[in-house]
Amino acid sequence: MMTLEIIRDALGWCTLINIVLLLWWLLFMALAHDLVYRIHGKWFKLSADQFAGIHYKGMLYFKLCIVIFNLVPYLALRIVG
Repeated sequence: MMTLEIIRDALGWCTLINIVLLLWWLLFMALAHDLVYRIHGKWFKLSADQFAGIHYKGMLYFKLCIVIFNLVPYLALRIVG
C-alpha cells in the first residue's frame, strides 16, 4: 500500500536524481560544449548560437519540471505529514 511517507520519499529521491542529471547536463555543456556541438553538428544544421539556445531552453524547461512535478509536491507532503 502506498502511504504518504513512501510517496514523499519517492518524490524526494526523484528531485535529487533530477537535480543531479540537470547539473551533469550543465557541467557537460560548460566543459565540453565544443565536442557536443561538433557531434550534433553532423546530424543537425545549427549555428553555435542556436545550439546553445536550445540547450539553455532545455535546461530551463527541465528545471521548471523538476520544481513543479517533484519539488513542490515533495514540500507539500512534508508540510502536511
